[in-house]
Amino acid sequence: MAAPINETHDASLRSWVDSANEPGTDFPIQNLPYGVFHHEDEDEDEARVGVAIGNMVLDLSVLADAGLFEDIDTDDDEDIEEDVTAPMLNMLMCSEPARWSALRRRISELLSEGNDELSGNAAVMENALVPMSDAVMLMPSEVGDYTDFYASIHHATNVGTMFRPDNPLLPNYKWIPVGYHGRSSTLDVSGAPVRRPMGQTRADDDTPPVYGPCKLLDYEMELGAFIGRGNERGEALSIDEAEDHLFGVCLVNDWSARDMQKWEYVPLGPFLAKSFLTTLSPWVVTMEALAPFRVPSMERAAGDPAPLDYLSSNEDRQFGGIDLQVEVFIQSEKMREQGMEPMQLSTANFRDMYWTLAQMLTHHGSNGCAMEPGDLFASGTISGPEKNNRGCMLELTWRGSEPVELPTGESRKFLADGDEVIMHGYCEREGYARIGLGVCTGVVSPAVSAMVSS
Repeated sequence: MAAPINETHDASLRSWVDSANEPGTDFPIQNLPYGVFHHEDEDEDEARVGVAIGNMVLDLSVLADAGLFEDIDTDDDEDIEEDVTAPMLNMLMCSEPARWSALRRRISELLSEGNDELSGNAAVMENALVPMSDAVMLMPSEVGDYTDFYASIHHATNVGTMFRPDNPLLPNYKWIPVGYHGRSSTLDVSGAPVRRPMGQTRADDDTPPVYGPCKLLDYEMELGAFIGRGNERGEALSIDEAEDHLFGVCLVNDWSARDMQKWEYVPLGPFLAKSFLTTLSPWVVTMEALAPFRVPSMERAAGDPAPLDYLSSNEDRQFGGIDLQVEVFIQSEKMREQGMEPMQLSTANFRDMYWTLAQMLTHHGSNGCAMEPGDLFASGTISGPEKNNRGCMLELTWRGSEPVELPTGESRKFLADGDEVIMHGYCEREGYARIGLGVCTGVVSPAVSAMVSS
């Protein structure tokens, strides 16, 4: 069941953290996303859970030590301090939705204007609030498994048209959420180095493949969803309960080596073209924070099959979509040298996805596949019906035939070394505060040749 709207979403709420009240901030008091961080002068083993509020990070371990979470009203007898003092979010993710909601209410209360339980305690305040500029962000959870879907019919149709103009969508597309099992070991947070991958490519059918640097490097603008409570192996998830197993979302850049992908993807799908790096925004926006922005799932075209019963529910039809705007920008090395701002490449909305998050998760677990707290799945490229809605360079330049012109006079068919790709996402609705997902960014660096024996 989708999370309900409650007092934490009230647009009139203000925080005593001034930066949380500034227009356009991604992190007002109505958001309160979770992340994992340490101070810039500390080692990674000092990691702890924080909440983004304006341009600050609220250290939950400091609040727990001060006893500010002792009176949280939960449906069980377990102390919530253990969840928020762990070095990763997995402990919190495996809790019940009611427990997540109770913690969110308490954090909102502590940060609200007029509440001095925290703001009036100078000794606690000294350590509780950390400027984001002094925080090093880490992976939010220990991700045991990662799956990537292909849930945008606009993206699938565009890509299919390039390679199969007479039959762009394969027969299964409108029946099942298509996905592949990704590589969790190469997930990293925004700002991680993006090394151009090495691999096999084949220029045409008349020449043998060669090993060398990827020449057609691409990004993919996606949404990631973190699993909360898992399920036992052999235990299928129902569409009605799928939302209760979703903790929150982040932005995802599924970096892709298109020339490697073209050569290797038949017969078993993506492999080395996708497994070298996937970048995540570091803040996990909870499903409860997204409650005011839930919309009906995408209306299917006349003649499209209705989802099979196990992928269909009234709740998902009414609230399965998310009115989430995503934007992609590029800034080349030359643009940075000349002091130019990043240039927008595209904008799209997650409400235009053919499959919902609940349907993706339900199908993933329908065969009894076990999910673990902290596991991640991504939506696949978010694209829309217009050219400026295309969420990757493959689509945007139509396989390189329509290059993008940069303000420096440079052109791009695919990404060049030195290019920075910057992704943003946000939700807006009249009567509610705007909330954002932060930034997901990475700068492409040259390939490093592997040792090849003679």
